[in-house]
Amino acid sequence: MTSEKKHIAILGSTGSIGTQALEVISAHRDKFEVEVLTAGNNADLLIQQAQAFKPNVVVIGNDDLYDKVFNALDSLDIKVYAGAKALCSVVQMESVHMVLTALVGYAGLKPTIAAIEAGKHIALANKETLVVAGDLITRLAQEKAVNIYPVDSEHSAIFQCLVGEFHNPIEKIILTASGGPFRGKTREELANVTKAQALKHPNWEMGAKITIDSASLMNKGLEVIEAKWLFGLRHDQIEVIVHPQSIIHSLVQFEDGSMKAQMGLPDMKLPIQYALGYPERLKSDFPRFNFLDYPELTFEQPDTKTFRNLQLAFDAMNKGGNMPCILNAANEVAVEKFLNDEIGFLEMSDLIAECIQKVSFIEKPSYDDYVLSDKQTRELAKAFNI
Repeated sequence: MTSEKKHIAILGSTGSIGTQALEVISAHRDKFEVEVLTAGNNADLLIQQAQAFKPNVVVIGNDDLYDKVFNALDSLDIKVYAGAKALCSVVQMESVHMVLTALVGYAGLKPTIAAIEAGKHIALANKETLVVAGDLITRLAQEKAVNIYPVDSEHSAIFQCLVGEFHNPIEKIILTASGGPFRGKTREELANVTKAQALKHPNWEMGAKITIDSASLMNKGLEVIEAKWLFGLRHDQIEVIVHPQSIIHSLVQFEDGSMKAQMGLPDMKLPIQYALGYPERLKSDFPRFNFLDYPELTFEQPDTKTFRNLQLAFDAMNKGGNMPCILNAANEVAVEKFLNDEIGFLEMSDLIAECIQKVSFIEKPSYDDYVLSDKQTRELAKAFNI
């Protein structure tokens, strides 16, 4: 890598991934420069981050908070914009080398497309972008010679296992899942779980949406679809195994039967740093894994009858077209309803299954088709009654 610093735009800098990315950048100021910071509603934290990192530009998604952010940063010569359109403009700035998309959900799709169109390399922490429009995104990235570096710990693990193996065909990949807080529970036991219980993940600290997705195994389902597009796989080349300790982050099996795994303590800063610094492995002071602290690593089959979301995701991937887009939109509404105490934990799957059944299937969707499918699914999902 040249001595020139990489100028990074962080979309969603106030979320879990965004704040950890800034910790990584803080430890490597000689390698990285923060060019753009964006947030949806958390103006206070965005202002603090901008004061600490002095980016060229900040964007606050909520127009009503523009004055607050502008007034706080006016004296620092930082440009301030607001709204979704500004997000798509700033990622195309010439001064940006790489865009870390750490927005939650469907909101990440449009700015990621804008960044790829401008030829920016992507560090992708927004799996929904590939879930919703994987075909479109991968074709566009190829066309524009843009690299997509995965930030999810599982996809980062696969990517790390493939370095130096790109000429060797993959037989299959195995994504590991912790099983979440409800591993081993029956449907009867899950019928009455609360959001407080669902928000207690055993191994990872994440935002509310991804934590609920992990509890319902939808997160793993979305990762399965993301992996298909990232690594150009057929659906029968992707397996999921439950690994409660979250030490092996995922595995690749090659055609000779040999397997490679990437291991380490559960810490999102490692995959973030690997994506930002690639192809270099930058020195870190992250805690080190000790085998003697983990005398047993265990594995089990996921229970897709109890946790239907994982099976629904596999089914959507197999069908293709706009089906994963429908799955994603229905899930975003389902999670919101669960967090607002409008539906129970198991009813999230019922809502998603109903949307998959009722929203029109499109085999070869255009961008406009994805937008329409997303809109129709959300309307149907919001009207869902138990």
